[in-house]
Amino acid sequence: MPMEKIPYSLNSRKVAEATWEWLEKRGVKTSEIAELVMLLQKDYYPDLTMEECVHNVEQVLSKREVQNAVLTGIQLDLLAEEGKLIQPLQDMIRYDEGLYGVDEILAFSIVNVYGSIGFTNYGYVDKSKPGVLVRLNDKSDQHIHTFLDDIVGAVAAAASSRIAHRKQAEREAELGDEPVKDAAEEEL
Repeated sequence: MPMEKIPYSLNSRKVAEATWEWLEKRGVKTSEIAELVMLLQKDYYPDLTMEECVHNVEQVLSKREVQNAVLTGIQLDLLAEEGKLIQPLQDMIRYDEGLYGVDEILAFSIVNVYGSIGFTNYGYVDKSKPGVLVRLNDKSDQHIHTFLDDIVGAVAAAASSRIAHRKQAEREAELGDEPVKDAAEEEL
């Protein structure tokens, strides 16, 4: 009698753990992403703390869609470092070809989780490359971060968007209005 095949079941805890582990292995700290969030939001919320920024980065990274994008992008960067991609894709990712936009498309999947305001934040950090993005864009060593730099910028943009939505809800509550709950803003 043939053995019954056990259906595949995603282990969400392992996906989350792998996300944190691979960000660390690739040299990205939550605090560095939070610094980008602070840069993006400090002019709008002068009382914003680094603790709030870190918390919002962690909340963004706790989303499964974000974890999927992080792991996919890091894997593609690793394969490019090992020279294991087909040509001409190998060279496009190795040299971060300007006309290759799939890295940004993957980043948009993260930005989309918290709404369109994240697009402007992402565009700003993608263009100006502040903070940790300077290091991730440094092409002087053997590391390839074609996807990771955009992913980190997108996580910061999404966390910034999350803060903006939450601060608006707080303002409305202070004015006595009952804030409208947005499904994207629900805590996990």
